[in-house]
Amino acid sequence: MRQLGYLGYSSGFSLSCMVFFLIAVIYKKFHVPCPLPSNFANVTGNFSHMEVIEEKAQLQVETEAADLCAPSYFTLNSQTAYTIPIMAFAFVCHPEVLPIYTELKDPSKKKMQHISNLSIAVMYVMYFLAALFGYLTFYDGVESELLHTYSKVDPFDVLILCVRVAVLTAVTLTVPIVLFPVRRAIQQMLFPDQDFSWLRHVLIAIGLLTCINLLVIFAPNILGIFGVI
Repeated sequence: MRQLGYLGYSSGFSLSCMVFFLIAVIYKKFHVPCPLPSNFANVTGNFSHMEVIEEKAQLQVETEAADLCAPSYFTLNSQTAYTIPIMAFAFVCHPEVLPIYTELKDPSKKKMQHISNLSIAVMYVMYFLAALFGYLTFYDGVESELLHTYSKVDPFDVLILCVRVAVLTAVTLTVPIVLFPVRRAIQQMLFPDQDFSWLRHVLIAIGLLTCINLLVIFAPNILGIFGVI
């Protein structure tokens, strides 16, 4: 697309997919048992060889189960440093600020500030609620990829599979929006005085997408990418 405004409909649908993701995470909080059956089996297995009365064993099992479902209000470890770049790049709207500003009907600093505040506030609430309810579902058992954690409960859960498709769709529809300012910057740096060309426009997009796909395929995890950034 030559203009960012054409991507408004895809952005709206992408946002709807993420709202569906948030609703599913909140819904699962009240339907996933804590601790998980596998964890509970590990806890009860510790007492199979002990000759203690049944009431005492049950009390200890319940105590350990309660510990597994107790939230940690503050955690500091070797992985904490990675939260800074993750939070910094969680809001990918900042590259689109100038392109959006230039395409406003009556651009002004006040209007752009209002759009930015509203967008970041909505996304913050969604991220916060998803992280909060995701953590309160699995506590210390939550993995870096939240949706993958639900596979411990039921790998073939229809709702989670639908959420995976929705998130994949949302990410796919977000790529053109993120790609737009990068492609425009490349064209302005390398071809500042040349007229618009669809061939050059498409080739730059293909080159960027190829680099992104290769990076996704060969990079072991996103932590290495954040380390380079």
